[in-house]
Amino acid sequence: MSEFYIDCEEGFDAAPLEKAFSARVKADVPLAAELLFVSGDEIRSLNARERKKDAVTDVLSFPNLSGILRREIRGKDFPYDLDEEGRLFLGSVVICRERAAEQAEEYGHSLRRELYYLAVHGLCHLLGHDHETEEDKRAMRAAEEDVLAEMGIGREKA
Repeated sequence: MSEFYIDCEEGFDAAPLEKAFSARVKADVPLAAELLFVSGDEIRSLNARERKKDAVTDVLSFPNLSGILRREIRGKDFPYDLDEEGRLFLGSVVICRERAAEQAEEYGHSLRRELYYLAVHGLCHLLGHDHETEEDKRAMRAAEEDVLAEMGIGREKA
C-alpha cells in the first residue's frame, strides 16, 4: 500500500481514484499523477503532435517512468523524478470531456462512469499496463475492472 496523489481540476473528485490505486500499488515513496481535462481541439492537437495521429481521442497517457509494471516502486530507483513534496511523479493523463460525453451516450452509461473509466485506463498506462497484444489487453482490462469495482463504479445505465 502506498500514498497516491492525483492533481486535477477543481470539481472532479479524485479521492476514489487515489484510494483505489493506493491499495493496489506498492511503493516506498508517495506517488503522484496529473489528470487534465481538455477540449476536442486540444486533444486532437496533442494527439497529432505526440502520436502523429490527427484525430480526436478520448484519453492520452504520458508515463514518466518505465519498467514498473507489477513491481514495487522504489524512490531510490528514480531520484530525479521526485517532486518538491517528495512524491514520485508517474506522469500525466489527458481526458477529452467532449469525447467522454459522446462515448457515455454511445455505451449507455453515465458520464461519471465514463470519466472514471478513462482516468483508470490512463492511470493503468502510467503504471506500465498496455494493450498492444491480446494478452496485455486482457490483463489491462482486468486491472481496470478491478479498480472500478473497488471504487463501486459498475456499468450502470445513464
